[in-house]
Amino acid sequence: MTTTTEPDRVEAEQPVVEAEPPSVEVDAVCAAAVELALAVAREAGGPSVGEHLGVEADGEGVVTHSFATREAGYVGWRWAVTVARAEGAEAVTVDEVVLLPGTGALLAPAWVPWSERVQPGDLTPGDLLPPVPDDPRLVPAYADVDAAELPFALHRELGLGRPRVLSRDGRADAAERWYDGEAGPDSPMAKAAPGRCGDCGFLTPLAGALGRVFGACANAMAPDDGRVVAMTHGCGAHSETVVEVNESSYAGMAVVDDEFEVVDRARIVVDADTDDVAGEEVLPGSDAVGVELPDGVTEAAQP
Repeated sequence: MTTTTEPDRVEAEQPVVEAEPPSVEVDAVCAAAVELALAVAREAGGPSVGEHLGVEADGEGVVTHSFATREAGYVGWRWAVTVARAEGAEAVTVDEVVLLPGTGALLAPAWVPWSERVQPGDLTPGDLLPPVPDDPRLVPAYADVDAAELPFALHRELGLGRPRVLSRDGRADAAERWYDGEAGPDSPMAKAAPGRCGDCGFLTPLAGALGRVFGACANAMAPDDGRVVAMTHGCGAHSETVVEVNESSYAGMAVVDDEFEVVDRARIVVDADTDDVAGEEVLPGSDAVGVELPDGVTEAAQP
């Protein structure tokens, strides 16, 4: 039996540090070939090649010369010319010349495959969007887990139905997307709703396994009409929504019917000293009847 001592355990737990590769010295002959590198860079880039920026060693007898570029669309880029010479030889040869991005260079976005660039809503009339090969969301119809619960089982067995149907992963992916979206229970519309879609008369449940959680809205006035909604979703157009209207107790203005006697062109004479009614004067041609005026009234109005 081998016993591990404490020093051995401590040594085994120490991280392994990778040794840095030995630095390579810049080949003096290749580093001096600036004119050769500049001529090759100008042959590729024309007058856009600028001043010499420096040289760095790429290996034994291999160096890269860097030149600035004056192209307006290539800010931060550089022309890189790699030259080399064989061991013991004096002649310097050119390996390659290329335009490379430097620090702060403007770069194009990373390339994304077409299948990953397409987003929901991008499909327009006439466009074709085939599923990817071996799409995990689809399985052959004979492998449908709900085939025994659905009609036309014989058609499926004979291959007369749909060639492929949703797999368990496809159902789970759709259920998660619908439940977490605007038709789920966490949307602002659902939180402010007076009821849930599960007990709404306008809900049409889906068939199959998804019908336990989702249905289609059939209310033309609802914002989700014709869309799949979760049973726990809701909106203000619920079939059992009741709005209570408060009845007003206001009965209108009280009107008292008074009887008035109309006096035509009558004038009442009042004693200025006593403020008492002394008599009345009826103009000629008038058949009006005088009336007794209240206290403080000195003269009847004339039409």
